[in-house]
Amino acid sequence: MPSSRSLAALTGITVLGIALTACQDQASGQIVARNDARIVETISNTSIHGCHRFPEGVTHVENFTQSSLMMYTTPDCSVPPGGQSVYLDMQASDHAVRSTGLWRSFSFAPE
Repeated sequence: MPSSRSLAALTGITVLGIALTACQDQASGQIVARNDARIVETISNTSIHGCHRFPEGVTHVENFTQSSLMMYTTPDCSVPPGGQSVYLDMQASDHAVRSTGLWRSFSFAPE
């Protein structure tokens, strides 16, 4: 019977690990924001809740987290009339399009 106890313990630990991961409030990894070649901000393990502002507009974002981002040209994560947000997948990077303007904020995309 020791093997069934071990299997039960392993199953319990696995379920607990999955539950803790699902309730995670931080995006594991880094987000690097640049204005051309100059790094504006590097953000590590930030909260996945709410709107996050860049200290200034950025032209390039590298998303080294395990979560997808929504990028905005406004400082409050809103979409201006006639504008749009930009989806940036996990482990990806993107450049702001000059016609839309610099990115000023981001939020984490719903899963």
